[in-house]
Amino acid sequence: MLHPDRLLPSDPTTRDIARNLYSRVKNLPIISPHGHTDPAWFADNQPFGNPTELLITPDHYIFRMLYSQGISLEQLGISPVGKEAGVSVDPKEVWRIFASNYHLFRGTPSRLWLDHVFAEIFDMPDLLTTDTANDYYDNIDALLQTQDFLPRSLFERFNIELLATTESPLDDLKHHDVILDSDWQGRVVTTFRPDPVLDPQFEGFKANLSILGSITGKDTTSYSQYLEALRDRRAFFKAHGATATDHGHPTACTVNLSLSESEALFNKVSTSDFSAAEAELFRAQMLTEMATMSLDDGLVMQIHPGSHRNHNSHLFETFGRDKGADIPIQTEYVRALKPLLDRYGNEPNLSIILFTLDETAYSRELAPLAGHYPILKLGPAWWFHDSPEGMRRIREQTIETAGFYNTVGFNDDTRAFLSIPSRHDMSRRIDCGFLARLVAEHRMDEKEAFEVAEMLAYDLVKQAYKL
Repeated sequence: MLHPDRLLPSDPTTRDIARNLYSRVKNLPIISPHGHTDPAWFADNQPFGNPTELLITPDHYIFRMLYSQGISLEQLGISPVGKEAGVSVDPKEVWRIFASNYHLFRGTPSRLWLDHVFAEIFDMPDLLTTDTANDYYDNIDALLQTQDFLPRSLFERFNIELLATTESPLDDLKHHDVILDSDWQGRVVTTFRPDPVLDPQFEGFKANLSILGSITGKDTTSYSQYLEALRDRRAFFKAHGATATDHGHPTACTVNLSLSESEALFNKVSTSDFSAAEAELFRAQMLTEMATMSLDDGLVMQIHPGSHRNHNSHLFETFGRDKGADIPIQTEYVRALKPLLDRYGNEPNLSIILFTLDETAYSRELAPLAGHYPILKLGPAWWFHDSPEGMRRIREQTIETAGFYNTVGFNDDTRAFLSIPSRHDMSRRIDCGFLARLVAEHRMDEKEAFEVAEMLAYDLVKQAYKL
């Protein structure tokens, strides 16, 4: 199923160069510094439930496509909030629905990832179809019950050097405690994602502030104590291996309010009704506050704005967050980040990684910003654009201005554990193709290209995330 030259350039001369580059990087260890896999998998090291629970139910790339074609989430074993997941749906029937609609994924990165998973991990030589669905399910289900397919075994088989998960500041990190206290050598670290207590429009925000106060022993009705509570949680996460924070705000807006203005705004959003503009202003101030704290504690700051979260109100109200209805929106960075950059843009000890879902910002805003400010680095093609063409476009539109060394390599940003090797393999192939063209056009020496290929696959991400 998998051609050895997949995703490499079609021009024979350039392809030969790309093959040589890829041979150097294909077996390098995987660093996955930004993702959303479940740490309980590695803490408990129990068999995955079944193929449907592993490959379909947690992956919004898959079920959003099926939903777009009229297949309900209930049919896929995703139950409404408050109901036990999957109780009335046969997972094998869900798999058959998936198999009979596998053609929907033609031309998508999901298809490339899935084909890689089926061929390389489960050794399934035939295409997934209605006719092969039962064999696929039974073979995968049997393999998942073996020692070689336990989460820790797969982690080692995938040659993962480090995997970062993402947790709320209200999380007790008990699964990370289990991993740290075990004799397993796999490195799984957490990432501090404070959106539930920074965003006044996050569901349960006021209750979350109360929980934050209970956890830290701080009076989170006071702005100064609220900030101290956030500092305490950051320290707690750092003690559990965190090297980064993660901020999924709707925009990249930042501001520099005075202390009295910040206190008044906090009192408004935490105790009474507030406007959308006030919520945006508070988020903007909190990005600046998070930068202040990162300067103090050294955590790398990741900002990935530009998503209209839970755009499908019916799905959100019925099934909750992260059900494939987050839609990209136009995002502005130059003016939005200026207040933060005015305050911290030249600090040698602060590092901020910028992501986007808006490709129009690559060459116009992001590459020039990252190519100038010492604190800024440019993240890889993210989410809808972590596809072959998306990966090519970000290189073509940013490297001329920002260079390779103001970027951070690749991260897979996935909940789908088994797709991690295929996503990194895709990135390495695309980067080798891009570098091969530079060599073929005599814009880069081949020896330099080998060095850059290794940096993109391994070294830059370790440097950027302080690993």
